[in-house]
Amino acid sequence: MSFAKWKSRKEGEAAPFIPLGPFQLRLPFIHYRFEWPDYLQGLLMCAVDLAAIPLLTQLLGMPFEVALAIVMLNGLFYLSHHLLGDPCVPGWITPAIPLIMTYCQQFPEGPERIHSLIAFQMTLGILSLFLGVSGLAGKIVKLIPSAIKSGIIIGAGLAAIISIFRVGGRFESFPWSISIAVGIAFYLLYSTHFSRLQQKFPIFALIGKLGIFPIILLAVVIAPLFGEAAWPTIKWGFSSPDFKTLWQEYTVFGIGFPPVSMYLTALPTVLATYIVLFGDILQNRALVADGQNYRSDEKVEYISSRAHLIFGGRNAIMSIIGPDVTMCGPIWSAMQVVMIERWKKGRKAMDSFFGGLGSFRWGTNTGLLLMPIVSMVEPILGVALALTLLIQGYVNMKIGVLEARSGKDLGIAGVVASILSVQGAGWAFAAGILMCLLIYGKDFFNGEPDNTFTKDHDQQLETEAND
Repeated sequence: MSFAKWKSRKEGEAAPFIPLGPFQLRLPFIHYRFEWPDYLQGLLMCAVDLAAIPLLTQLLGMPFEVALAIVMLNGLFYLSHHLLGDPCVPGWITPAIPLIMTYCQQFPEGPERIHSLIAFQMTLGILSLFLGVSGLAGKIVKLIPSAIKSGIIIGAGLAAIISIFRVGGRFESFPWSISIAVGIAFYLLYSTHFSRLQQKFPIFALIGKLGIFPIILLAVVIAPLFGEAAWPTIKWGFSSPDFKTLWQEYTVFGIGFPPVSMYLTALPTVLATYIVLFGDILQNRALVADGQNYRSDEKVEYISSRAHLIFGGRNAIMSIIGPDVTMCGPIWSAMQVVMIERWKKGRKAMDSFFGGLGSFRWGTNTGLLLMPIVSMVEPILGVALALTLLIQGYVNMKIGVLEARSGKDLGIAGVVASILSVQGAGWAFAAGILMCLLIYGKDFFNGEPDNTFTKDHDQQLETEAND
């Protein structure tokens, strides 16, 4: 394979690769051009990856350096997606984090709680691998009534928001920082006014493409100004993750495998997590298809079975060498959108989509090694996490409501969501099944679609037609 192989891609072809069964191996500089703008952005955006550290320290009571080791291991596995042909910026299963936290907190802190997390992540990994190999992923999700799916997605969003504002939540520690950061973030991400500014002024377009990174930088300043965090003490050199303690005290190598009962207990929450995860897969398919409309010069194909094999394998392996409460998800939505938008600009801006994806993730891995970056964001990791969860909660509410097909579906979903956010997935599934049986009877799987949502949509179309 020549060094300049990526330059020889013909119009409409996929980027060069080495076939490996269901995978397509692509190496930097050989199969794709290294994109320095995306690498530099990744160098700084590793701050979001580091936001997993307060979750791990809170849930498992582990030291910062041990949690950093898990984040770095997870970062290395992020590279597997673009290297093996999956066109995405991988990330966490963010909406499910509060559900997983609640599930694991049922067990006492120590080896038993660690075992619960290991069993959960391993079960999710094995389930994903099975569905990827068998091709049953879409069929399994279709069997679940829309009312229950809607309730699970809304409930995950509710749980994310509640985890921030409940007694003892992060809002109590960072009220001003979270309020200001979240307010500006929602304006930058969702405001129609800011969208118009991006179209008129290049500087605002640049800010919009950076996702939530500008907000994290802002939080570094805001939190100390309001006395909610210390000013960062910049340290030089390289970070020092503690892999020895991780493997001795927090993995199967030190505490052994969990009992079989824990794998069975985890199943309801695992299924709820998978429903949320499958929504991410559908979202990524739509994003890639949208970008493909602008880039006929490069063929990019999203194959859900291949994605299942990769993130399923990541979860299975991480459950053994470094169990992680954020889980290994199929997409980091905010950064996937940023990558798609840059790819749309043409071959001069981003020669290959895989070049942009790979360069970004090589950048985040480099950033995790550099102490100046790690030490700068360490005081405000709680704010970064709150920001991520609140944005995800907003997205879940929108997606969850749209999953319902009728007013009855939405009523059932509201009950399921409330129970899920308070009592967990097991009770939520039981309540959802019972309500669907009582309300729909023989139409349990199909429900009774009505015009609850379409009537508003039709009115909107009529208004637009008259304008």
